[in-house]
Amino acid sequence: MKKSNEEANKKSNGEVKKKGVLAKTLKGILIFFGSLIVLLAIAAGVVLTQFKLDTLQVTGNIHYTEEEIREIVKEHGYIENTLVLYWMNKLNPIGDIPFVDKLDIEYISNHVVTVTIYEKSIAGCMEYMNRYIYFDKDGIVLDTSTKRLQDIPCISGMKFEHVILYEKLPIENTERFSLILNMTQLITKYSLLVDDVRFTTDDELILYSGDIKVLLGDGSNIEEKMVDLANILERLEGKKGTLHMEKFTRDKGNASFTPE
Repeated sequence: MKKSNEEANKKSNGEVKKKGVLAKTLKGILIFFGSLIVLLAIAAGVVLTQFKLDTLQVTGNIHYTEEEIREIVKEHGYIENTLVLYWMNKLNPIGDIPFVDKLDIEYISNHVVTVTIYEKSIAGCMEYMNRYIYFDKDGIVLDTSTKRLQDIPCISGMKFEHVILYEKLPIENTERFSLILNMTQLITKYSLLVDDVRFTTDDELILYSGDIKVLLGDGSNIEEKMVDLANILERLEGKKGTLHMEKFTRDKGNASFTPE
C-alpha cells in the first residue's frame, strides 16, 4: 500500500513537472513571438518614416513624358517608399509597357529613386485595322497601338494581310519594303524630322516634313538625296510647298522648290 502511494506521488510530481516545463516553453514562445512582433513593428516604423519617397527621377524617356512614366509606375503598385518600391520592382519588375523594352528602378538615397526607361528602337510605323504597327530597322513588328508617335515616320502605300508581334511584316513587294527599311534607317541616321512617307500608285516616293512635300521619284540614289535633305529642309524652315528631288544628284545639286 505504501509502495502504491509512493508511485502515485511520483506520477503526480512528474505530471506537475511536465506541466511546469510546458508552461515555461509556452511562455518562452510567447515572449519570442511578442519580441519579434515588436521588432518588426519598429523596423516597419523605421522603413515607413526614414525611407519616404520624395523624388521620383525619370531618365531615358523619349516617347513618354516624365509624368506618363510616373503614372505607369503608380498603376503597377506604386508605393511612396524608396526601399519598398525598389525591392518590389526587383522581385516583380514592371513590364508590358508599349514601346519599352525594360524599366529599371534604382535606389539613390532614402528619399530619391531613379526610373530609367529603355525604349524600343522604332524605325517606322504603318496603319492597319485602325491601329499603328511599329517596326524596327529590320521590319520586325515591335508593338501595335492606337497611339500615333509624332516623331516616328508613318508609311503608307504598303499592303499586308496580317500582323504577328515580333515577326517580320509580311509584305509581298520585297523590293519596295527594302527601300522603306533603308529610308527609315537614313531618316534616323541623318536626324530628319519626317511625318509621313508614301508610295503613289506609280511607285513614286513622297516624303512629308511639316509643310514641305518632298518628291523623291522612284527612290533611286536615295542615300545621296537623304544626305542633303537635312540641310535643304533647314533652309526651307517656316515655308510651305513642294521640294522636287526626283532626279537629284549631289554633283549636280538639282533640287528645286515650289512654294505654295
